[in-house]
Amino acid sequence: MIRQAIIPLAGLGTRLLPLTSVFPKELLPINGKPGLEYILDECINAGIKEFIFIISNKKKLIKKYFYNDKFYKSIIKKKKDTRVIKEYKKILNLKKKIKFVYQNKPLGTGDAILKTKKHITGSHFLILFPDDLIMNKNCSKDMILVHKKFNCSVMASIKVQKKNVSRWGIYSIKKKINKNNFIIKDVVEKPKQKDAPSTNAVIGRYILPKEIFAKLEKQNKGIGGEIHITDSIRKLIKENHIFIGHNFAGKYLDCGSMNGYIKSSLEISKL
Repeated sequence: MIRQAIIPLAGLGTRLLPLTSVFPKELLPINGKPGLEYILDECINAGIKEFIFIISNKKKLIKKYFYNDKFYKSIIKKKKDTRVIKEYKKILNLKKKIKFVYQNKPLGTGDAILKTKKHITGSHFLILFPDDLIMNKNCSKDMILVHKKFNCSVMASIKVQKKNVSRWGIYSIKKKINKNNFIIKDVVEKPKQKDAPSTNAVIGRYILPKEIFAKLEKQNKGIGGEIHITDSIRKLIKENHIFIGHNFAGKYLDCGSMNGYIKSSLEISKL
């Protein structure tokens, strides 16, 4: 069973400047709630018991958010605000489940995930990217059910416009299982439009096997001089590891750009 989730948080959030010049993008409020907490709520409702946060020295405010006990205690002592007490209890409960690792050089998602190796205890684990919110349906929970049924790796999938394929990792499909799931033949990181095998794109939810770490340790730098987890996934697929693409049912919101962040706040306020 999937019990651990890795959440990469070390990125600088340059697409959200100037908001992120002093404040981590993951703590920016979306309809009155930090974006990161939507991710954590999704995980908890999916049965996740432990979180591994990947941060950097420039993102220590994220750790402080969960370790600001003195501040809360002083406020609660002065004023018995039930809302503040409720929020503090939630943060205390979350803090018990979180481990922090550091990625101080931006060497890519693969390098970030490799930093968590010693903390992973199960055969498979969940990864969620906080720029990608999925509302109305618990994507992680549905993916865990697929993993449990087929005992393999699972990655979220969404159809994108052909003109935008170079923004994503793109799947080629080996075989359809049903209307929501397919066996992945290959995945290509940010292909040119003419080279894209489909318009089925990777979205920020992965269930991966522990074997990925051995591939990441030997992985050469790829596009942009970074270590991409997609390249190591491709190696596992070529070694006949089964990966299923899951067409999730929820509403996808991209919070990683300024327009996406503003739109996400508006969309969530309507839910």
